[in-house]
Amino acid sequence: MIQGSGRCHYHPERAGLGVCVECRRVICRECTTQFEGINRCASCLGRRLQALEGPAERREWTVGNGLLALVGVAIVWGGVYLGIHLVTG
Repeated sequence: MIQGSGRCHYHPERAGLGVCVECRRVICRECTTQFEGINRCASCLGRRLQALEGPAERREWTVGNGLLALVGVAIVWGGVYLGIHLVTG
């Protein structure tokens, strides 16, 4: 993009210098960050860095997991109970 041919998406009073490869918005010199050799705006760069960090740490036993485990145990116990009564009854 030719400098001055557009206005920065984040700073409309500033001339655009380039285009973010992720969101395709025109950005000024202060908003342009090169990462992996490619121009990105701050918000797209933040999303890219989050994706590279991987998923957030998981807590293994949440309330939902506990309830799901109890429901699973109840279903298995109910199946065993029903099987015993069908065989003996």
